[in-house]
Amino acid sequence: MSSHDSLARLAAVIESRKPANGGDPATSYVSRLLHKGPDSFLKKIGEEATEVVMAAKDVDHGADKSKIVYEVADLWFHTMVALAHYGLTPADVVAELERREGTSGIEEKALRKVAERAAEEGTP
Repeated sequence: MSSHDSLARLAAVIESRKPANGGDPATSYVSRLLHKGPDSFLKKIGEEATEVVMAAKDVDHGADKSKIVYEVADLWFHTMVALAHYGLTPADVVAELERREGTSGIEEKALRKVAERAAEEGTP
């Protein structure tokens, strides 16, 4: 079983918990986050990202690396709630990562800046 399958299964559960799909905010954490709107889950993403950073700092000072895994799992989960809200899936993110595969991060960033500059100037 691949990690892609695990992410797809989790995405399906999140999708099923959307209030529009019958998810009940009284009994489902995901449904409650989605019912409250973007500010709710976006705030959680910020909190979880900070917790990832703090866990990594703790590991730098001798803590167990599993702390990072735990916090990244929370971050991924809340990010997946955001993806679902915006009609996206983990497969969309994987496709973007695959698109970038083999491209230098430095080169990709430079190309993005050129594209942004061209858009600002109105050139194709």
